[in-house]
Amino acid sequence: MNDKCGSSAHVISDFFICQEIIMSKDKKTVYFCQNCGYESSKWMGQCPACHKWNTFAEEIVSTKKESSRAGGISQAGRGKHLMPKTLDEIDVSSGERTKTGIGELDRVLGGGIVKGSLILIGGDPGIGKSTLLLQVCQHLSDQGIRVLYVSGEESLQQIKLRAVRIGHFNNDLTLLCETNLTAIEGVITQEKPDLVVIDSIQTMYNEDIQSSPGNVSQVRESTGVLLRIAKTLQIPIFIVGHMTKDGNVAGPRVLEHMVDTVLYFEGDRSQSYRILRAAKNRFGSTNEIGVFEMHAEGLTEVANPSQYMLEGRPTDVSGSIVACSMEGTRPIMIEIQALVCHSNFGFPRRTANGTDYNRVNLLMAVLEKRVHINLSQSDAYINITGGVKMSEPAVDLGILLAIASSVKDIPVPADVVVFGEVGLSGEIRSVTMAEQRVREAEKLGFATVILPKSCMRSLSGSADSFHVRLIPISNISEGIQYLYSLRPEH
Repeated sequence: MNDKCGSSAHVISDFFICQEIIMSKDKKTVYFCQNCGYESSKWMGQCPACHKWNTFAEEIVSTKKESSRAGGISQAGRGKHLMPKTLDEIDVSSGERTKTGIGELDRVLGGGIVKGSLILIGGDPGIGKSTLLLQVCQHLSDQGIRVLYVSGEESLQQIKLRAVRIGHFNNDLTLLCETNLTAIEGVITQEKPDLVVIDSIQTMYNEDIQSSPGNVSQVRESTGVLLRIAKTLQIPIFIVGHMTKDGNVAGPRVLEHMVDTVLYFEGDRSQSYRILRAAKNRFGSTNEIGVFEMHAEGLTEVANPSQYMLEGRPTDVSGSIVACSMEGTRPIMIEIQALVCHSNFGFPRRTANGTDYNRVNLLMAVLEKRVHINLSQSDAYINITGGVKMSEPAVDLGILLAIASSVKDIPVPADVVVFGEVGLSGEIRSVTMAEQRVREAEKLGFATVILPKSCMRSLSGSADSFHVRLIPISNISEGIQYLYSLRPEH
């Protein structure tokens, strides 16, 4: 009897050992770079793809080949015969855009939402991502478009409180609090809504991936499932993504490559203004921006960004000048401030807020070399007001004249606008869309525009056809001479 019990115990023990061996064959341990998603079979101190240090994390992934994990839009193996098509055979009627009811968002998207598109919206916590998408759901549901809002971070009661603050919603908006992507896919397949919002991708998890939500493998595989749903069912999906301390969307870099559109929500939470910028858009331009203002009832559109950028601008103060920058097809007037003072230390301090720090150092070197203004013993602080970031070379001339105005303590008149790119030899190079910039300055009531001389050829008509005074310059010395002419003795 004991021999039988002993043999049975050995059989059961051998059975579980075999099961563990079989299960272990279906899984493997890999290392993922938390910054770019690079996969390696062993841990490495530096990622060979993005060259970041100490970013590898260990994860256990499944090696089973399941159709549910296919992240692409391939139809192979689904009973469909693949045949290539010519351009004439492709129907583009399904590419019609749906207006969101928010003009600034439609501008950034390229005219509206495209069917089957996967749109990622990133931003700092509390910047207004969920509020903006809930307002989009409100406008679309008012048009009779059925919207499914899936939240993995907030309860239904929390979403209801925000919705009550925003306004009235009809029954075409349905809410779901779930993080299991398999269950969410089942609801989408059953309900077939016209639009889906996922808030947020870092809270979603796929049962096939043996790792916690928010990890590299979970974010990548979850995005692949949502991409397949969007393309096969032709349902546009908005995805909310968290931001890291470096200002990038949390998760692997491949996340931004998989989606169709990447939108960044920028702005200081201490200020009421927000800027929506497209970093990637397969259906439109990446140069357009949308400007919003945060209120208790939600986000409102700013139809004239130049007006709010210049609100509260000081007059008769040195170091302040207005420059014109183009964001897509929209000219925006921005105020550039410069404060230059003597340094009390051996190494002068340089600070740039809203523009590239290295670009400011380069422009100061040009000013010191070509105009002989000594800045080696001076601290310099450059600021673009309004909390916006401008990287267009057309603001170079504004930065240089603001620095020179602060050094010489010469105020620039409030009705002067400048734009132009500055080269290393001090020349003022032409910029695009010069006439649109001049017309915008004219519309806002400015009296004088300082622009590159080479841009005069691109203006339609003569200089007398504009209601502003045009001052064309070819090098930085001519711009400094105009600044000297503003002295009281002149």
